[in-house]
Amino acid sequence: MCSSRTRKLFAKGERASPNVFGKLVKIQEAENQIVTHFEVYAERPADSTLLLSSIEVHQQRLGRIPRLVAADAGFYSRENEKAGQALGVQWMSVPNKNTKSSERKHLEHQRWFRRGQKWRTASEGRISVLKRRHGLRRCLYPGLDGMRRWVGLGVIADNFIQMGCYLARQST
Repeated sequence: MCSSRTRKLFAKGERASPNVFGKLVKIQEAENQIVTHFEVYAERPADSTLLLSSIEVHQQRLGRIPRLVAADAGFYSRENEKAGQALGVQWMSVPNKNTKSSERKHLEHQRWFRRGQKWRTASEGRISVLKRRHGLRRCLYPGLDGMRRWVGLGVIADNFIQMGCYLARQST
């Protein structure tokens, strides 16, 4: 199963804390918890504007459109859903937080949709690991370019660990 999702993280402090000086970081994963793309934003864009570009990046990097796209409700828009399906995404597991229709509620209770959301929820653990294991809680390089370098090094280090774990499982 080829999947793609995007996540947000603040590299300097939590959103709920009173003084946040961090940047928004989009994390995109595929199978086996491999981060395929990340992006650091100087200004916070609306989440719904990031979904289609994430699908296109997935296609460019991996040579195919993902069959399943899973994201949180902030990424939902009807236009994104239609455009993703037009690109060839088979399953769009992006909940609509404002849904009132019984048709939409039925869709969001289907097994494939719930599995996509469970898989997306696991990305919260990936973000936590990136923060704790690889120091993304606080960037030590100055400026936006320094932040991109810091996040990139953390992603590379984590991908090496994930690949090693995958290969170790395959050899047993």
